[in-house]
Amino acid sequence: MPKAAASSIQVIDRVTALLEAITTHPEPASLKFLSAETRLHPSTAFRILNALASHGLVERTSAGRYALGVKLLHFGSHVHGKVDLLREAKPIMEALCAQVGETVNLTVREGDEVVYVERVAPNRMMRVEQVIGSRAPLHVTAVGKLFLAGSGEKATREYARRTGLPRYTANTHTQVTKLWAQIANAPKQGYALDNEEAEQGVSCIGVPVRDAHGTMVAGLSISAPHERRQQSWVALIKKAGADLSARLGYSAKS
Repeated sequence: MPKAAASSIQVIDRVTALLEAITTHPEPASLKFLSAETRLHPSTAFRILNALASHGLVERTSAGRYALGVKLLHFGSHVHGKVDLLREAKPIMEALCAQVGETVNLTVREGDEVVYVERVAPNRMMRVEQVIGSRAPLHVTAVGKLFLAGSGEKATREYARRTGLPRYTANTHTQVTKLWAQIANAPKQGYALDNEEAEQGVSCIGVPVRDAHGTMVAGLSISAPHERRQQSWVALIKKAGADLSARLGYSAKS
């Protein structure tokens, strides 16, 4: 392993050790305690702690002691939210999969892509497989279109400029004007479609999943061979999306 890489990993190990040592102390911990607990030289521990404090990961009290920083609470809330999402989504996805007999996906947005974080597939030979952890551009997926539409026309045009709207199939929208015309009403109608735009022969129906603040935090989708997709699934997946949103604390406005 290159020396620089090994040094970087060592720093991560030391940061982790210091944070763990802080958590074991009921009160803000002194540099002397943290140095002894982690077996780091006081000057080394001091440099790392000061760096962590500059990023809000550690707080230094007026007495020169150290406690966990509020930024860690911010990170932790996001992790907690994702755990809640996965736990609450699974039974709803299983029920929907049983109803339609096709693959049901849960996706979240990361930058200009959606990431598949959970799926439930039917026990049949011919089915659409979406690998957990795989990614796809926003403009070629049903859920991705909902994220784009929710961000507004200006943000959609900025996305188009950044990405160039690459083509994946003959049906992919590569012109932002046509893309926006298709997705503009998606939030109002409560769903969006992928008409063989990411993969030839595969279509999807997607709906939003919202948190207690009404923010779209994820999406549910049904993936199926294009010839098997049914319009009747729209009502079923919209109900599934509403049920999951309600479990996350969302209350639809009357």
